[in-house]
Amino acid sequence: MIMNVELNAIVMPNGALQLEWNEVPEQIDKSQQLLQKEIYRRFKTDLKSGLLFLSFSDQTIPLSPSLDYWRSFTGEFARRIRQTPELEDIRSKLTIPLEKESIAEMLSRAPLMTGQEYLNAEFLELLWSMLNAQFQYEVSNYKGTVEDFIHTYSPDVHLVGRIYFHLVENKNQDYPFAFLATYSTQTDKQGKSKHLPLKHALTEYGKESGRLLELLSTVHLAAKESALISGLLESGELFHPLAWGEKDAYRFLKEIPLYEKYGILCRIPNWWKQASSPWKVTIQMGSKGEAIVGMDAVLDFHVGLFLDDAPVTDEEARRLLEETDGLAFIKGKWIAVDTEKLKQTLDAYESARKLMENQNLSLRDTLRLQLYSNNMLGLPGDEDVIRVSNGEWLEQVMGKLANLDLIPPVRLDASFKAQLRPYQEKGVNWLCFLDSLRFGACLADDMGLGKTIQILAFLHILKNRRQKNASLLIIPASLISNWSSEIDRFTPGMKVFIAHPEAHRDKKVDVKDEATLNELDLVITTYALVQRYEWLKTYSWNYVILDEAQAIKNPGTQQTRGVKKLKAKNRIIMTGTPIENRLTDLWSLFDFLNSGLLGTASEFNEFASKVKKSHNGYARLKKIICPYILRRLKTDKSVISDLPDKVEMPSYAGLSKKQIVLYQNAVRELAKRIESLEGVQRKGIVLASLMKFKQLCNHPDQFLGTGVYDEADSGKFLRLREICETIHEKREKVLVFTQFKEITGPLHAFLKTIFEREGLVLHGSTAVGMRKKLVEQFQGGEYIPYMVLSLKAGGVGLNLTEANHVIHFDRWWNPAVENQATDRAFRIGQKKNVIVHKFITKGTIEEKINDMLCEKAKMTADVIQVTGESLITEMGNSELMELFRLTL
Repeated sequence: MIMNVELNAIVMPNGALQLEWNEVPEQIDKSQQLLQKEIYRRFKTDLKSGLLFLSFSDQTIPLSPSLDYWRSFTGEFARRIRQTPELEDIRSKLTIPLEKESIAEMLSRAPLMTGQEYLNAEFLELLWSMLNAQFQYEVSNYKGTVEDFIHTYSPDVHLVGRIYFHLVENKNQDYPFAFLATYSTQTDKQGKSKHLPLKHALTEYGKESGRLLELLSTVHLAAKESALISGLLESGELFHPLAWGEKDAYRFLKEIPLYEKYGILCRIPNWWKQASSPWKVTIQMGSKGEAIVGMDAVLDFHVGLFLDDAPVTDEEARRLLEETDGLAFIKGKWIAVDTEKLKQTLDAYESARKLMENQNLSLRDTLRLQLYSNNMLGLPGDEDVIRVSNGEWLEQVMGKLANLDLIPPVRLDASFKAQLRPYQEKGVNWLCFLDSLRFGACLADDMGLGKTIQILAFLHILKNRRQKNASLLIIPASLISNWSSEIDRFTPGMKVFIAHPEAHRDKKVDVKDEATLNELDLVITTYALVQRYEWLKTYSWNYVILDEAQAIKNPGTQQTRGVKKLKAKNRIIMTGTPIENRLTDLWSLFDFLNSGLLGTASEFNEFASKVKKSHNGYARLKKIICPYILRRLKTDKSVISDLPDKVEMPSYAGLSKKQIVLYQNAVRELAKRIESLEGVQRKGIVLASLMKFKQLCNHPDQFLGTGVYDEADSGKFLRLREICETIHEKREKVLVFTQFKEITGPLHAFLKTIFEREGLVLHGSTAVGMRKKLVEQFQGGEYIPYMVLSLKAGGVGLNLTEANHVIHFDRWWNPAVENQATDRAFRIGQKKNVIVHKFITKGTIEEKINDMLCEKAKMTADVIQVTGESLITEMGNSELMELFRLTL
């Protein structure tokens, strides 16, 4: 298979547009390769210059959907430049406005792309203003004409000349349209111009045939391809007002793109300007309330035929089809009657009626109809004539899903040991509302907003409702420690079984039958073990919940197929990354969540191939999936006022098998050594052991002094990957602190595989002069995703506010020192919320010291500095060994 690279556009969290190369299996032709390289070169040199180049680039050369979207956006700017009258006189004073309607339309048809969550009206307005400013700047420095300047970008462009074609409605019944050609001419010393009928040019120019030919140059170009204009020129009728019938007017209107291509501006009735067909087949569903909803609920339907917003009968449309081909005056206005398209619409109308009459369509079927209506009703793929709408009852339901404030609140009792933030309460209300509707839910809140606590609150509510069946939570193995800690902390009364051999190392635990499972509230297992435990497949779960649901994004894997076979009343997926980024991932996730909603895999692949070429269809897709996705960003206005500027969260990691063996051996060795030691010697051994155990918790190879650093041998490395994959998906930046210089290199090498690009490293051996350069690189415009820092070298004196994540890979056990390191990102100049991840290995000395410091901090209320190591060295032997002992 030939691998090629495709250039993609990414909206960055800091409000910038960046380009990235990605490998694709398809062969990229030479013209696309050359255009991509030139676009990339110009963007790297200067963003504004790159945007202007993109606006004039060849629209016929294929590009990736994300880059093609921005070519379309910037191309609209170039189109409006070309159609600006008297452009040569205006030159650098040109300002092209961006209307709100255009912004809304551009946002609605944006393809699925990385960073789409940061795409909004303000961002489009910013890029548009950059285009304006760059055009003004470059034209002001160009010595030639504006047309010559534009030809440096696009040689085949024709600017608008001074000729205008006008078509207006006429009250004459025999000739209902009037045509007039005009030209713009200067009329006074101030340079003001007005439009005059073209016949005046014959008088104005008289015998100066050269000037008249120059004026008519755009018309002569159009005449080469238009028999209509050629005939008007030859007969001289172009210089006089003309009365036209429907056929002549229709012929003219269909040729407007040709005239505009050569620089003739056309003033025409608004009814012709609408892009889509005026004929619509409307399917309204869900006018009446349903006792049981869910995707399988059968809804009421009504099928109608409309001309714009006015209902028409089948008979009226067919009569029009038989009598007219061109323009027709119906229901008080002129419309274009394309007999082929009207016939297709009528056939689709009949197909829709038969479909509704012969089948009891479920909610799933009708939502699928919104996406695949053309295929299901026999229309060509690019026709937009099917309009599926919600009836009164279903509109109320969907309105609540779109506006969380409309969802009735759910109360948590005192046995839930956490105080939810207001936006988290709304998230729980939303989960409960979808539960009442039997809709699957995707909780995709930004990292740090508390997805876990919202799910636990929801499960707590299910527990109190005393539902018979247990729920199943499937997670990566590295998250078992995190979830078990959060459950112990917030829902201690929940009956939980962890279906993983490492969770029951010292005893054999079996889940024997359905009755045993019914006594539980929650079972936790991993993606890898779903295939191994047969009883997971045979039990009918209340909920199946997936954390880090990207694990099933590939529909063809055995792991994904196994998860999708599980039986459940309903399903939830959790992810910190936007699931709408890639079409291929989206179908698989929704196939699990609300199976059938996006059709079959083949139907969706066909849809994906069509929207890749044309952006039509993205708006329909978003409308279908949005009700089932809850994604709040740290920058959301509804969240940011409710969120501290710095969110500190413990991140628990388990130990690998290799780490467990080494840890237990190290504990036994320490117990022997301290038995006969006292005073300074004992204190030295304890402090040295603390360092060795920290190294072991980081990675066995750091403890042993070997250099392999296999990811699978360290729970922290596995956890680091999961967090950093989310950071990379959102193109955010992270600082990774460690107190050990020797592991900065292995961490750097590991992070490079995750982010697919080089980050930076700073430690005690980094030259003073190089430190400033590293900071400037990290703070610069280029995306440098991570910096690994040793705590002593990088913990003070650096300004690294481009990062909004801080990871303490190993703990200093001195809150003041850790806070100083965190403040490299959390300081003046930081415009984003900072998420601080404090790594803790479950069951080890790291967890026990963390608990001890947290308790000590509560007692001292931050009045005195708390230092973990000084507390540990004062302990007696039995207390000390209990601290070091591994708790599985």
